Amino acid sequence: MKAQPFKTLSGIAAPLEQDNIDTDIIFPARFLLITAREGLGRYAFHDRRFETDGQENPDFILNQNPFREAPILLAGANLGSGSSREQAVWALLGFGVRAVIAPSFGEIFQANCLRNGILPITLPDETVRKLLGRAKDGLNLTIDLESQTIAVEDDVRFDFDIAPERKLALINGWDETAQILNQRVNDISAFEARQRQDQPWLYEREMTP
Repeated sequence: MKAQPFKTLSGIAAPLEQDNIDTDIIFPARFLLITAREGLGRYAFHDRRFETDGQENPDFILNQNPFREAPILLAGANLGSGSSREQAVWALLGFGVRAVIAPSFGEIFQANCLRNGILPITLPDETVRKLLGRAKDGLNLTIDLESQTIAVEDDVRFDFDIAPERKLALINGWDETAQILNQRVNDISAFEARQRQDQPWLYEREMTP
């Protein structure tokens, strides 16, 4: 599925002041039987957002204004640890999240974010802690992927790293297939030319009038 291109993102950052928020917290395992990708946003952080009787938990940050529709999440270290379930990322996307900032991430979760159009940004632990403290009172951030910077309201800027191929894929909204086709087009054409020469019978249908 083609992701929405990511170039710049401005919005309020929701502070999740906890380390080791795993994928089961983001998307509880009992919902894994749901096969449709659409609509998974309703299950994001389900057991934190809702009480056992189905009522909203007013103490959870994402149930509080102005964080209900925050496009950016700030979290502690090791965000997205645990299982490899891609539904955790799909649920975040469905909830409206396009960027997550933390000192570190679960490796597979980070890769799933990049594959699905969410930008995972790693910043030093001290920097994230300061941002978390400020975000409690509401903090707007502007993320510019092309310049690889995060601008805070008072014009403080932070740089972040991202692999060039992942950056290009996010900016263009490419999934993994599109990334291969667009970045390896010359290699693919060269391979096809060699194959046509060495194994012409594979292309006989194309040559049949």
